[in-house]
Amino acid sequence: MPIIRSSADLRNKYNEISELCHKYPEPVFITKNGTGDLAVMSIETYELVRGRLELYSLLNEGLEQTKNGKTKSMTESVKNIRGKIK
Repeated sequence: MPIIRSSADLRNKYNEISELCHKYPEPVFITKNGTGDLAVMSIETYELVRGRLELYSLLNEGLEQTKNGKTKSMTESVKNIRGKIK
């Protein structure tokens, strides 16, 4: 269940919101005049989310290369690596 706090809480109870961000690996949603405005999270959570997005991007790139026939067989790749090692 998402954690939702007001912008007044962010201003007046910053330490409490910071603790929530560090305790739960998910964003805290901040509302302004009853409407969603911000998502606040710890640096650790941000880095985790950013890493996942990067991984998904790389996986998608690989899938596109496979789809377009721009891949090599494992045997060919291993042969190429061994040639570079020698």
